[in-house]
Amino acid sequence: MTDFDLLRQHVAQYVPITDVEFEQFTALFHPKKIKKKDFLLREGEICKYEAFVIKGCFRIYYSDDKGDAQILYFAVESWWATDIDSFTNQRPSLLNIEALEDSEVLVINKADKDRLYETVPKVEKMFRIMNQKSLVTFQRRVISSLGKTADKRYLEFIEKYPALEQRLSQQQLAAYLGISHEFLSKIRKKLSGK
Repeated sequence: MTDFDLLRQHVAQYVPITDVEFEQFTALFHPKKIKKKDFLLREGEICKYEAFVIKGCFRIYYSDDKGDAQILYFAVESWWATDIDSFTNQRPSLLNIEALEDSEVLVINKADKDRLYETVPKVEKMFRIMNQKSLVTFQRRVISSLGKTADKRYLEFIEKYPALEQRLSQQQLAAYLGISHEFLSKIRKKLSGK
């Protein structure tokens, strides 16, 4: 399977696309390799790309006033990694996008993405649907964070992303859940005793 085969499967989940349209789409993407612990984006930079993950895992986070990483989401194969505010508005990012593993992505810049909207209108529809689904996911996460115990948030995470838990350190998962890694250890111990 090529890098573009994975992207084609992803696109097909949202919109039907012809071979010609897909060629126009992929012609504007560029492959990029990012080593573990390197950054696709650092806080203060302007986000130049939207990145489709071919291989690897990223954490998208901001640093709070104490310097602790507050993880918004993880991006693995067939997911997108970007700071949508910085990318769309071309303003300095508040986020960091760090590779947790050696990773490979396909990137597209804003000018090329805007050009695609004109030349392949289905692409705009695809990104609109993706953005709506992302917004629903974030809304559900906020509701969960505000109204559910840490135990329930952890159980929801492992139910929704069972393979991802194995790729993360306890500290990374705890930061995503908004708890200390010590508290996550207690949750895991308690749940394994059931």
